[in-house]
Amino acid sequence: MKGVVLAGGKGTRLYPLTYATNKHLLPVYDQPMVYYPIQTLVNAGITEVMVVTGDIHAGDFINVIKNGKDLGLTHVEYAFQEGGSVGIADALKYAESFSDGEPIAVILGDNTTDADISGAVQHYTQAGEGAMVFLKKVIDPERFGNPVFDKNNPEKIVEIVEKPKKATSPYAVTGLYFYDAQVYDVIRTLKPSGRGELEITDVNNWYLRKNQLMWQELKGFWSDAGTFHSLFRSSRFWAQKRLGTKYKSVVAGNAIPEV
Repeated sequence: MKGVVLAGGKGTRLYPLTYATNKHLLPVYDQPMVYYPIQTLVNAGITEVMVVTGDIHAGDFINVIKNGKDLGLTHVEYAFQEGGSVGIADALKYAESFSDGEPIAVILGDNTTDADISGAVQHYTQAGEGAMVFLKKVIDPERFGNPVFDKNNPEKIVEIVEKPKKATSPYAVTGLYFYDAQVYDVIRTLKPSGRGELEITDVNNWYLRKNQLMWQELKGFWSDAGTFHSLFRSSRFWAQKRLGTKYKSVVAGNAIPEV
């Protein structure tokens, strides 16, 4: 399995910080933000990675990631997303030749987690096809893709709604996905949403309709870092984790705390 880190966009919610560089290169405690998703992949044994970026700060990634060797990567490629912020699914299409028919692990460049996904990689690889999404209970699920579960089967997702006005479950679809080679054909069929973007939620719902969507709940910490609040939250967690202090906040990051 190969990995794709999606790190495009203008990062407008973090202006004026992102006037100077890409959002995904801002510091989360002691590392650039993009190091965290790369480490999630490397820790799961995925060492061939493409970084998809865009906009005026795209070249900054080469200075930070270089050839990836210091991060445990054996191979790294870069792709430039044209057209600005036109959606996660649009960014993923640039990885088609890189994936070369292999399944891919896709992670958003502003996602930080200490979850071990190596078991999920093995489970997905054995399944051989389809897609997998990772869920996390959060305090604000309406900010994310929100899964709707079958009333008679709480393990079965019947639909994923993108940024609903009112969430139907406490889960967020995190920015971590596994896809087989069908995903590029799916992307080619998508139409822009009301936001003018090709939505990754539409991709996931396609797999869901085909009964080819699996899901797992992430264990441990997970948070995006795309707003001032979530950037601070992520930095706070990683500072305390690195320093070895015990985390006793009522809400650990964005996650509903595990007892």
